Amino acid sequence: MVDVAVVQTNELGDRSYIAHDGQLAIVIDPQRDLDRLQAVLDEHGLRCAMVLETHIHNDYVSGGLQLAHQHGAPYAVNGADEVTFDRQSVADGDRLDVGDMQIQVVATPGHTDTHLSYVITGGHTPAAVFTGGSVLYGSVGRTDLIDPARTEELTRAQYRSAHHLAGLLDDDARIFPTHGFGSFCSSGSAAGGQDSTMGQEKARNDALTAPDEDTFVAKLVAGLTAYPAYYAHMGARNRDGAGPVDLSPPHQVNPAELHKRISAGEWVVDLRDRTAYAAEHLSGTIGIALGQQFATYLGWLIPWGTSLTLIGENPQQIADAQRQLVRIGIDRPDGSAVGTPQDLADGHDLRGYRRATFADLAAAQQAGDPVTVLDVRRDDERAHGNVPGSTHLPLHSLLNNLDKVPPGPLWVHCASGFRASIAASLLDRAGHDVVLIDDEYATAVDSGQATG
Repeated sequence: MVDVAVVQTNELGDRSYIAHDGQLAIVIDPQRDLDRLQAVLDEHGLRCAMVLETHIHNDYVSGGLQLAHQHGAPYAVNGADEVTFDRQSVADGDRLDVGDMQIQVVATPGHTDTHLSYVITGGHTPAAVFTGGSVLYGSVGRTDLIDPARTEELTRAQYRSAHHLAGLLDDDARIFPTHGFGSFCSSGSAAGGQDSTMGQEKARNDALTAPDEDTFVAKLVAGLTAYPAYYAHMGARNRDGAGPVDLSPPHQVNPAELHKRISAGEWVVDLRDRTAYAAEHLSGTIGIALGQQFATYLGWLIPWGTSLTLIGENPQQIADAQRQLVRIGIDRPDGSAVGTPQDLADGHDLRGYRRATFADLAAAQQAGDPVTVLDVRRDDERAHGNVPGSTHLPLHSLLNNLDKVPPGPLWVHCASGFRASIAASLLDRAGHDVVLIDDEYATAVDSGQATG
């Protein structure tokens, strides 16, 4: 018998897994905040007997080495990966035993050169197959993270790996990917969902339903989009092996010190929702609302290594932000402050800016008001439609292109308001007059204000 417990990390669009026989557990692709995994082990009365890594991750810092140390368990990593820590080297064709479970190691290059999948069997249950960034639900992992110049080569490898797994496994084999639930490591038409089998994937997966390899390669490569800048730092961190996390409360910063940090140009990030931030905030701060996309966009935008101070309405907001940040290698904020803008103002003026809808934009344009519409969506989104006459600067490139921002009042939009709210805060910080279009782009399309 092989049972599988799923530990979701919705904020990054990933999953970790605990495969077990009722007593011993195999943990696959653990995230860094291990207390969540430990709680599942404790709940089921399991002992972690082995940790498996499908690949050197690009989108998060692995907790695998630390988990293995905590439990005195072998840490299985591809022997071809250049790492600085001791591990149990594994390779294609290896077979391992843990209790009543058998592990078959399968090379599935594509997402990375050394990517592995693990087929775990035991008893009479169908095989559980942990595919990492290879076969996802409906699609596969992206193939441009190792070297953009090798994207086509790795995409062809990804296609062949998917077909290799499809030929190796029975249709009832249960598929458990790490990516594909919102992660930027996904590509193509990832289907999400709670579960899948190889039979289901043969019927719907991009790699398994394409008429041929060339068609698949052309479609996947054409669909690749921008990915977070912090990915550049994850591989090196994972090859070195990350130590334990410290989620204790960061140093409390008083209002006077907070303003010194703001004046010095440090990143002081306000975690409140975008409505509250737009209404009133400390001048010079950056608004990134705490939610599922918080760490992704903070990590994408912050100059790596910059001093970071968090502002929250309460200590729990700070703690939740810390947990998200350690997963991407921002181990400790340099400080935090809790309170309302009035509490933290310390005699300094507060700022705010207007929130509006696309209908408000139409009214302003009809009234002849000076209006510049700034679209901060990605290039691939812009290619499908736009507000005629709008300026386009993707959010992820905004800080490097502030000199290209038009003068005058800026009406800032994205697809739903979240990214536009971050852009508005960055532009407000830079001294621009901004209006946040806190509205769905689809409404502008429906009203005829935008194409798409």
